[in-house]
Amino acid sequence: MSTTEQVTWGDTRLNWQDVVQVAKSSASLQLSAAAWQRIYAARDIVSRIVSDKQIAYGINTGLGALCNITLEDDQLSQLSRNTLLSHACGVGPKLPDVQVRAIICAAIGNYSHGKSGVSPEIVQGLLSLLNRGITPQVPTQGSVGYLTHMAHVGLALIGVGHVSYRGQIVPATEALAAEDLPLCRLGAKDGLSLVNGTPCMTGLSCLALEEASRLFAWADVTGAMSFEALRGQLDAFDAEILALKGSANVQIVGERLRGLLAGSQIIAESKGIRTQDALSLRSMPQIHGASRDQFDYAARQIETELNAATDNPLVLGTAEQWRVVSQANPHGQSVALAADALAIAVAEAGSVAERRLDRLINPLVSGLPAFLVAEPGVNSGMMIAQYVAASLCGENRQLAQPAVLDNYVTSGLQEDHLSMGTSAALKLLKLTDNTVQILAIEYLLAAQALDFHNSEHAGEGTQRAWRLLRQTVATWREDRWLAPEIEKAAHLIRTQHIAV
Repeated sequence: MSTTEQVTWGDTRLNWQDVVQVAKSSASLQLSAAAWQRIYAARDIVSRIVSDKQIAYGINTGLGALCNITLEDDQLSQLSRNTLLSHACGVGPKLPDVQVRAIICAAIGNYSHGKSGVSPEIVQGLLSLLNRGITPQVPTQGSVGYLTHMAHVGLALIGVGHVSYRGQIVPATEALAAEDLPLCRLGAKDGLSLVNGTPCMTGLSCLALEEASRLFAWADVTGAMSFEALRGQLDAFDAEILALKGSANVQIVGERLRGLLAGSQIIAESKGIRTQDALSLRSMPQIHGASRDQFDYAARQIETELNAATDNPLVLGTAEQWRVVSQANPHGQSVALAADALAIAVAEAGSVAERRLDRLINPLVSGLPAFLVAEPGVNSGMMIAQYVAASLCGENRQLAQPAVLDNYVTSGLQEDHLSMGTSAALKLLKLTDNTVQILAIEYLLAAQALDFHNSEHAGEGTQRAWRLLRQTVATWREDRWLAPEIEKAAHLIRTQHIAV
């Protein structure tokens, strides 16, 4: 993989954008000298424990319910290897490369604290996977919060399994050899450090935050276009009125909507045609603002976890005076709750968008031709596009059910309360993708509706959005294949930004 930018972690607090930057680009990641110093210092503690034949959980004992079994020195490397092999039992389709890269980023961030005791060469191996474009094949399903996903990542370091490399799926040994990278030698605690912690749910949640951030920005755009096409009453977005709600995000959305609709002749000519609009139109600041509130909460929680030491056990102190503490930092309750809360917020953004686009195709409330075609009857127009949006909203309702409440008992009663944070993050990613498609349908329908009003009379921001779409999707005159055009609109939402 060619690199265009070098990124250094280890001296300052990470944010979710840092993970996205490395996961989604060819940026080369390295750790600072201070981070490496911390990693080596913690490894010295592990080495001292082994050489002094002290007993410490996870270093020279069995794992989980086998924690009371003490192992000999010559068994520790085999324990680490066996940990990866036995824990790499995920099932289902493979994660996309970008999601695996985000997980690896979060793991490196965790190790950079120097509290894990993992071998430095393991950390360097993970950095090499990222920087050389070698991405382990990781099954989607099988995590109750941790363990399986990172176990599949760890296997690639020792040459087991398959990886994505230069556009192909090849054996890990082949990709490592092509890049002249050695197999990692596993030592005491390395296997446990690789599978433990919360990098899976945290890395995936960082990607979900990016998707949600863009989605919420576009919801204001497509919502403004629908509001305009339905000749909404702008008084509902009055700054003084919204300030009385007491929410900064409600005011931000109101300001954005006013900016998008600034200069709209359609809105100006529609003033006073009704005393109030339907709630899906006039309550956009309140609904979208509340979703942004949940985004802010989720971002704080996820970034807190991203900057946390989440191994069990944690290695503290110095080689001369150390503590190895068994605790529960790998429990990802905070990330699971954050992902579940954000899932509800994203689902609501899609739900209200579906209500708006339904009004666009209904001549009883829109004042526009039925299903937004000039000759309804011979043409079905946008009728079934609304069905698709309704279907996606129905699936979103299922996906918005909290994963964190689905608790099970594992490891022979040793792990009897689980966060299900990885499940929460994965369903959040699916939910954001569904909602992008809902907004894409609203985008298409609102643009078509504006054509009936004369789109040249639209607001400054809504007109920019209309022109962007019309570069790739023409106005409908009669029925044509709609699915590719929904995907074109979705691509714009995923990749473009409309300035306000």
